[in-house]
Amino acid sequence: MRIETCYFCSRPCFPSKGISFVRNDAKLFRFCRSKCHKNFKMKRNPRKLSWTKAFRRAHGKEMTVDTTLTFAARRNVPVRYNRDLVATTLRAMSRVNELRAKRERQFYLNRMKGNKRRAFEEDRALVAENQHLLPPSQRDRVETAMEVDAVKEGEWAGIEAEEMDVEEEEVVVKQKGKEKKKQRLVVGGGTVEG
Repeated sequence: MRIETCYFCSRPCFPSKGISFVRNDAKLFRFCRSKCHKNFKMKRNPRKLSWTKAFRRAHGKEMTVDTTLTFAARRNVPVRYNRDLVATTLRAMSRVNELRAKRERQFYLNRMKGNKRRAFEEDRALVAENQHLLPPSQRDRVETAMEVDAVKEGEWAGIEAEEMDVEEEEVVVKQKGKEKKKQRLVVGGGTVEG
């Protein structure tokens, strides 16, 4: 049997699952679950609900134009059986799935490119705005870290403001009930043995 797509959210509707609705003009609507069916009956627009594929495509969160997306439509056409054609189609399907996954990953990375920097800048602005809430020893550290960042003039190489005075944690553990020596970091920059 054929795997249909949900009319509302574009998820796959597997055989014997979901709801089918036939309108008076004999148009068939398939829904993957009752949530989609109820939203359709309430005459909601799928492009305005953030959990649907239509919304994601309309707002640039998923690929809309790509050659791998049209491959499924092309292979859905009924053709006379040919063993060679089936073999090449199966090979092509696996290759197209690999390409689509790779392109979707690249699309996602391009979409999320500036998020870390933006979050870092928001955090810096929040700390600069609320410095009066920090303890006096921490205020000096934050001010020096912000001065160092200001000197770099926009070069962002990770979150260095937090890592300036912090040394790596050293943990020494010996096996089978023998001596265990651990060090952990303290907020002020020192270590405590325990």
